[in-house]
Amino acid sequence: MAESSEVAGRRAPFVTQAPPESSRTDGWTRRAGATALAYFHLTKPRVIELLLVTTLLALILAADEIPPLALIVEVLVGGALAAGGANTINCWIERDRDQMMRRTAHRPLPHGDVNPNGALVFGLVLEALAFALLWSTVNLLSAVLAVSAMLFYVFVYTIWLKPRSPQNIVIGGAAGAVPVLVGWAAVTGELAAPAWILFAIVFFWTPPHFWALSLKYFDDYQAAGIPMLPVAKGIPTAVRQIVAYSFVVVAITFTLPLVTDAVGIVYVVTAALLGALFIGQAIRLARDTTPAQAIRLFTFSNTYLALLFAAVAVDTLLHSV
Repeated sequence: MAESSEVAGRRAPFVTQAPPESSRTDGWTRRAGATALAYFHLTKPRVIELLLVTTLLALILAADEIPPLALIVEVLVGGALAAGGANTINCWIERDRDQMMRRTAHRPLPHGDVNPNGALVFGLVLEALAFALLWSTVNLLSAVLAVSAMLFYVFVYTIWLKPRSPQNIVIGGAAGAVPVLVGWAAVTGELAAPAWILFAIVFFWTPPHFWALSLKYFDDYQAAGIPMLPVAKGIPTAVRQIVAYSFVVVAITFTLPLVTDAVGIVYVVTAALLGALFIGQAIRLARDTTPAQAIRLFTFSNTYLALLFAAVAVDTLLHSV
Protein backbone atom coordinates (compact mmCIF):
# COMPACT_ATOMS: atom_id res chain seq x y z
CA MET A 1 0.00 0.00 0.00
CA ALA A 2 2.82 2.37 0.89
CA GLU A 3 4.54 1.69 -2.40
CA SER A 4 1.29 2.16 -4.24
CA SER A 5 0.73 5.50 -2.56
CA GLU A 6 4.23 6.61 -3.30
CA VAL A 7 3.89 5.71 -6.94
CA ALA A 8 0.57 7.47 -7.10
CA GLY A 9 2.16 10.51 -5.61
CA ARG A 10 4.81 10.56 -8.28
CA ARG A 11 2.27 10.37 -11.17
CA ALA A 12 2.24 13.31 -13.55
CA PRO A 13 -0.76 15.61 -13.11
CA PHE A 14 -3.62 15.26 -15.68
CA VAL A 15 -3.15 17.72 -18.53
CA THR A 16 -5.91 18.60 -21.03
CA GLN A 17 -4.46 18.44 -24.50
CA ALA A 18 -5.52 20.93 -27.19
CA PRO A 19 -7.33 19.35 -30.14
CA PRO A 20 -5.18 18.72 -33.16
CA GLU A 21 -4.84 21.55 -35.66
CA SER A 22 -6.67 19.46 -38.25
CA SER A 23 -9.70 19.11 -35.94
CA ARG A 24 -9.88 22.88 -35.37
CA THR A 25 -9.62 23.46 -39.12
CA ASP A 26 -12.32 20.90 -39.86
CA GLY A 27 -14.61 22.51 -37.28
CA TRP A 28 -14.08 25.97 -38.76
CA THR A 29 -14.70 24.61 -42.25
CA ARG A 30 -17.97 22.99 -41.19
CA ARG A 31 -19.18 26.18 -39.51
CA ALA A 32 -18.22 28.29 -42.53
CA GLY A 33 -19.97 25.84 -44.83
CA ALA A 34 -23.12 25.89 -42.69
CA THR A 35 -23.12 29.70 -42.67
CA ALA A 36 -22.63 29.88 -46.44
CA LEU A 37 -25.49 27.41 -46.92
CA ALA A 38 -27.71 29.50 -44.66
CA TYR A 39 -27.01 32.61 -46.73
CA PHE A 40 -27.72 30.62 -49.89
CA HIS A 41 -31.11 29.55 -48.50
CA LEU A 42 -31.97 33.20 -47.83
CA THR A 43 -32.12 33.69 -51.60
CA LYS A 44 -34.95 31.10 -51.93
CA PRO A 45 -33.23 29.13 -54.72
CA ARG A 46 -36.31 27.06 -55.54
CA VAL A 47 -38.22 30.25 -56.35
CA ILE A 48 -35.35 31.51 -58.51
CA GLU A 49 -35.34 28.34 -60.63
CA LEU A 50 -38.72 29.05 -62.22
CA LEU A 51 -37.88 32.73 -62.73
CA LEU A 52 -34.76 31.75 -64.65
CA VAL A 53 -36.73 29.32 -66.81
CA THR A 54 -39.14 32.06 -67.89
CA THR A 55 -36.23 34.45 -68.46
CA LEU A 56 -34.34 31.98 -70.65
CA LEU A 57 -37.33 31.13 -72.79
CA ALA A 58 -38.18 34.82 -73.22
CA LEU A 59 -34.59 35.29 -74.42
CA ILE A 60 -35.12 32.62 -77.08
CA LEU A 61 -38.39 34.13 -78.26
CA ALA A 62 -36.86 37.60 -78.48
CA ALA A 63 -33.83 36.34 -80.41
CA ASP A 64 -35.89 34.00 -82.63
CA GLU A 65 -33.07 31.49 -82.04
CA ILE A 66 -30.77 30.32 -79.28
CA PRO A 67 -28.91 33.47 -78.20
CA PRO A 68 -25.11 33.51 -77.76
CA LEU A 69 -24.04 31.50 -74.73
CA ALA A 70 -22.29 34.49 -73.20
CA LEU A 71 -25.52 36.50 -73.26
CA ILE A 72 -27.48 33.64 -71.71
CA VAL A 73 -24.99 33.31 -68.87
CA GLU A 74 -24.84 37.06 -68.25
CA VAL A 75 -28.61 37.43 -68.13
CA LEU A 76 -29.25 34.35 -66.01
CA VAL A 77 -26.50 35.15 -63.52
CA GLY A 78 -27.66 38.76 -63.30
CA GLY A 79 -31.26 37.63 -62.92
CA ALA A 80 -30.33 35.12 -60.23
CA LEU A 81 -28.43 37.78 -58.29
CA ALA A 82 -31.32 40.23 -58.52
CA ALA A 83 -33.93 37.68 -57.50
CA GLY A 84 -31.71 36.34 -54.74
CA GLY A 85 -31.16 39.83 -53.38
CA ALA A 86 -34.88 40.57 -53.42
CA ASN A 87 -35.70 37.31 -51.66
CA THR A 88 -33.01 37.92 -49.04
CA ILE A 89 -34.32 41.40 -48.25
CA ASN A 90 -37.83 39.94 -48.10
CA CYS A 91 -36.61 37.38 -45.55
CA TRP A 92 -34.98 40.17 -43.53
CA ILE A 93 -38.21 42.19 -43.42
CA GLU A 94 -40.41 39.21 -42.59
CA ARG A 95 -38.16 37.48 -40.08
CA ASP A 96 -40.54 38.13 -37.17
CA ARG A 97 -43.62 36.97 -39.08
CA ASP A 98 -41.72 33.94 -40.33
CA GLN A 99 -41.26 32.81 -36.73
CA MET A 100 -45.04 32.49 -36.38
CA MET A 101 -45.46 30.14 -39.35
CA ARG A 102 -44.53 26.47 -39.42
CA ARG A 103 -43.70 26.72 -43.12
CA THR A 104 -41.13 29.45 -42.62
CA ALA A 105 -39.92 29.05 -39.03
CA HIS A 106 -36.97 26.95 -40.26
CA ARG A 107 -35.64 29.74 -42.48
CA PRO A 108 -32.15 31.00 -41.59
CA LEU A 109 -33.19 34.25 -39.89
CA PRO A 110 -35.99 33.02 -37.58
CA HIS A 111 -33.91 29.92 -36.89
CA GLY A 112 -30.96 32.08 -35.84
CA ASP A 113 -28.51 30.78 -38.44
CA VAL A 114 -27.74 34.23 -39.86
CA ASN A 115 -27.26 37.64 -38.29
CA PRO A 116 -30.03 40.03 -39.45
CA ASN A 117 -27.59 42.83 -40.28
CA GLY A 118 -25.48 40.43 -42.29
CA ALA A 119 -28.56 39.26 -44.19
CA LEU A 120 -29.54 42.81 -45.14
CA VAL A 121 -26.04 43.66 -46.32
CA PHE A 122 -25.92 40.41 -48.29
CA GLY A 123 -29.19 41.21 -50.06
CA LEU A 124 -28.10 44.73 -50.95
CA VAL A 125 -24.75 43.50 -52.25
CA LEU A 126 -26.49 40.95 -54.47
CA GLU A 127 -28.68 43.71 -55.93
CA ALA A 128 -25.67 45.95 -56.58
CA LEU A 129 -23.83 43.10 -58.28
CA ALA A 130 -26.89 42.28 -60.40
CA PHE A 131 -27.24 45.86 -61.60
CA ALA A 132 -23.52 46.23 -62.31
CA LEU A 133 -23.34 42.93 -64.21
CA LEU A 134 -26.41 43.51 -66.36
CA TRP A 135 -25.53 47.12 -67.12
CA SER A 136 -21.91 46.38 -68.01
CA THR A 137 -22.46 43.20 -70.02
CA VAL A 138 -26.04 43.42 -71.35
CA ASN A 139 -27.77 46.80 -71.37
CA LEU A 140 -29.14 49.45 -69.03
CA LEU A 141 -32.81 48.57 -69.60
CA SER A 142 -32.38 44.98 -68.43
CA ALA A 143 -30.46 46.18 -65.36
CA VAL A 144 -33.12 48.75 -64.46
CA LEU A 145 -35.92 46.21 -64.92
CA ALA A 146 -34.18 43.65 -62.70
CA VAL A 147 -33.66 46.10 -59.85
CA SER A 148 -37.14 47.60 -60.27
CA ALA A 149 -38.60 44.13 -59.69
CA MET A 150 -36.75 44.02 -56.36
CA LEU A 151 -38.01 47.46 -55.36
CA PHE A 152 -41.60 46.52 -56.24
CA TYR A 153 -41.35 43.20 -54.41
CA VAL A 154 -39.87 44.74 -51.28
CA PHE A 155 -41.73 48.03 -50.97
CA VAL A 156 -45.05 47.46 -52.75
CA TYR A 157 -45.66 43.80 -51.94
CA THR A 158 -43.74 42.93 -48.76
CA ILE A 159 -44.00 46.19 -46.81
CA TRP A 160 -47.23 47.74 -48.10
CA LEU A 161 -49.65 45.17 -49.51
CA LYS A 162 -48.90 41.83 -47.86
CA PRO A 163 -49.80 42.83 -44.27
CA ARG A 164 -52.75 45.00 -45.34
CA SER A 165 -54.70 43.72 -48.34
CA PRO A 166 -56.09 40.36 -49.54
CA GLN A 167 -55.19 41.56 -53.03
CA ASN A 168 -51.51 41.53 -52.02
CA ILE A 169 -50.44 38.71 -54.29
CA VAL A 170 -52.53 39.97 -57.23
CA ILE A 171 -50.65 43.26 -57.43
CA GLY A 172 -47.41 42.10 -55.87
CA GLY A 173 -47.16 39.24 -58.32
CA ALA A 174 -46.00 41.72 -60.93
CA ALA A 175 -42.50 41.43 -59.47
CA GLY A 176 -42.33 37.78 -60.46
CA ALA A 177 -43.42 38.60 -64.00
CA VAL A 178 -40.63 41.13 -64.63
CA PRO A 179 -37.91 38.53 -65.44
CA VAL A 180 -39.53 37.84 -68.82
CA LEU A 181 -39.20 41.54 -69.60
CA VAL A 182 -35.54 41.37 -68.56
CA GLY A 183 -34.99 38.48 -70.98
CA TRP A 184 -36.68 40.28 -73.85
CA ALA A 185 -34.91 43.58 -73.18
CA ALA A 186 -31.54 41.84 -73.00
CA VAL A 187 -31.88 40.83 -76.66
CA THR A 188 -33.78 43.72 -78.19
CA GLY A 189 -32.98 46.68 -75.94
CA GLU A 190 -36.69 47.51 -75.80
CA LEU A 191 -40.07 46.05 -74.84
CA ALA A 192 -42.67 44.87 -77.35
CA ALA A 193 -46.10 43.21 -77.40
CA PRO A 194 -44.86 39.59 -77.10
CA ALA A 195 -42.91 40.50 -73.98
CA TRP A 196 -45.97 42.06 -72.40
CA ILE A 197 -48.06 38.98 -73.23
CA LEU A 198 -45.51 36.79 -71.47
CA PHE A 199 -45.59 39.25 -68.57
CA ALA A 200 -49.39 39.01 -68.42
CA ILE A 201 -49.29 35.20 -68.43
CA VAL A 202 -47.03 35.13 -65.38
CA PHE A 203 -48.92 37.99 -63.72
CA PHE A 204 -52.33 36.28 -63.92
CA TRP A 205 -50.88 32.84 -63.19
CA THR A 206 -49.47 34.04 -59.86
CA PRO A 207 -52.74 34.48 -57.87
CA PRO A 208 -54.13 30.95 -58.35
CA HIS A 209 -50.64 29.55 -57.86
CA PHE A 210 -50.07 31.33 -54.55
CA TRP A 211 -53.65 31.17 -53.25
CA ALA A 212 -53.44 27.39 -53.56
CA LEU A 213 -50.35 27.49 -51.34
CA SER A 214 -52.10 29.76 -48.85
CA LEU A 215 -54.97 27.26 -48.65
CA LYS A 216 -52.48 24.56 -47.75
CA TYR A 217 -50.99 26.78 -45.01
CA PHE A 218 -54.20 28.54 -44.01
CA ASP A 219 -53.48 28.18 -40.27
CA ASP A 220 -50.01 29.65 -40.68
CA TYR A 221 -51.21 32.79 -42.40
CA GLN A 222 -54.05 33.16 -39.91
CA ALA A 223 -51.65 32.84 -36.96
CA ALA A 224 -49.28 35.41 -38.46
CA GLY A 225 -52.11 37.85 -39.16
CA ILE A 226 -51.41 37.97 -42.91
CA PRO A 227 -54.60 38.70 -44.88
CA MET A 228 -54.15 36.23 -47.69
CA LEU A 229 -57.42 35.86 -49.60
CA PRO A 230 -58.55 32.55 -47.99
CA VAL A 231 -57.96 34.04 -44.52
CA ALA A 232 -59.45 37.48 -45.21
CA LYS A 233 -62.42 36.53 -47.41
CA GLY A 234 -62.92 32.86 -46.68
CA ILE A 235 -62.05 29.66 -48.50
CA PRO A 236 -65.18 29.59 -50.78
CA THR A 237 -64.32 33.05 -52.12
CA ALA A 238 -60.69 32.08 -52.61
CA VAL A 239 -61.44 28.97 -54.63
CA ARG A 240 -63.89 30.87 -56.82
CA GLN A 241 -61.16 33.41 -57.52
CA ILE A 242 -58.69 30.62 -58.26
CA VAL A 243 -61.05 29.15 -60.87
CA ALA A 244 -61.70 32.58 -62.39
CA TYR A 245 -58.01 33.43 -62.66
CA SER A 246 -57.22 30.03 -64.16
CA PHE A 247 -59.64 30.79 -67.01
CA VAL A 248 -58.11 34.25 -67.43
CA VAL A 249 -54.52 33.04 -67.66
CA VAL A 250 -55.42 30.28 -70.13
CA ALA A 251 -57.28 32.79 -72.31
CA ILE A 252 -54.26 35.11 -72.31
CA THR A 253 -51.96 32.31 -73.47
CA PHE A 254 -53.86 32.17 -76.77
CA THR A 255 -53.13 35.83 -77.53
CA LEU A 256 -49.40 35.24 -77.99
CA PRO A 257 -49.70 33.90 -81.57
CA LEU A 258 -51.64 37.06 -82.43
CA VAL A 259 -48.60 39.29 -81.78
CA THR A 260 -45.74 37.12 -83.05
CA ASP A 261 -45.25 34.66 -85.90
CA ALA A 262 -42.55 32.85 -83.95
CA VAL A 263 -45.06 30.55 -82.26
CA GLY A 264 -47.59 28.34 -83.99
CA ILE A 265 -49.23 24.96 -83.81
CA VAL A 266 -46.88 23.39 -81.25
CA TYR A 267 -47.45 26.22 -78.83
CA VAL A 268 -51.21 26.41 -79.42
CA VAL A 269 -51.74 22.67 -78.88
CA THR A 270 -49.55 22.70 -75.78
CA ALA A 271 -51.33 25.75 -74.38
CA ALA A 272 -54.70 24.08 -74.97
CA LEU A 273 -53.74 20.80 -73.31
CA LEU A 274 -51.98 22.43 -70.37
CA GLY A 275 -54.77 24.97 -70.00
CA ALA A 276 -57.41 22.26 -69.81
CA LEU A 277 -55.40 20.48 -67.11
CA PHE A 278 -54.87 23.72 -65.18
CA ILE A 279 -58.55 24.63 -65.23
CA GLY A 280 -59.42 21.06 -64.33
CA GLN A 281 -57.18 21.19 -61.27
CA ALA A 282 -58.73 24.50 -60.22
CA ILE A 283 -62.26 23.08 -60.55
CA ARG A 284 -61.27 20.03 -58.53
CA LEU A 285 -60.03 22.36 -55.80
CA ALA A 286 -63.39 24.17 -55.83
CA ARG A 287 -65.06 20.80 -55.19
CA ASP A 288 -62.45 19.58 -52.71
CA THR A 289 -60.85 22.34 -50.70
CA THR A 290 -58.61 20.07 -48.65
CA PRO A 291 -54.93 20.98 -48.20
CA ALA A 292 -53.96 17.90 -50.21
CA GLN A 293 -55.86 19.12 -53.28
CA ALA A 294 -54.57 22.66 -52.79
CA ILE A 295 -50.96 21.50 -52.88
CA ARG A 296 -51.69 19.42 -56.01
CA LEU A 297 -52.81 22.57 -57.80
CA PHE A 298 -49.82 24.51 -56.48
CA THR A 299 -47.40 21.82 -57.66
CA PHE A 300 -49.04 21.46 -61.05
CA SER A 301 -49.06 25.22 -61.57
CA ASN A 302 -45.26 25.19 -61.51
CA THR A 303 -45.21 22.44 -64.12
CA TYR A 304 -47.81 24.29 -66.17
CA LEU A 305 -45.80 27.48 -66.42
CA ALA A 306 -42.50 25.73 -67.14
CA LEU A 307 -43.96 23.55 -69.91
CA LEU A 308 -45.91 26.43 -71.43
CA PHE A 309 -42.76 28.55 -71.72
CA ALA A 310 -40.85 25.53 -73.01
CA ALA A 311 -43.43 25.25 -75.80
CA VAL A 312 -42.73 28.90 -76.66
CA ALA A 313 -39.05 28.09 -77.08
CA VAL A 314 -39.60 24.86 -79.03
CA ASP A 315 -41.98 26.50 -81.47
CA THR A 316 -39.65 29.48 -81.88
CA LEU A 317 -36.69 27.23 -82.70
CA LEU A 318 -38.76 25.13 -85.12
CA HIS A 319 -39.94 28.31 -86.83
CA SER A 320 -36.38 29.56 -87.22
CA VAL A 321 -35.12 26.38 -88.91
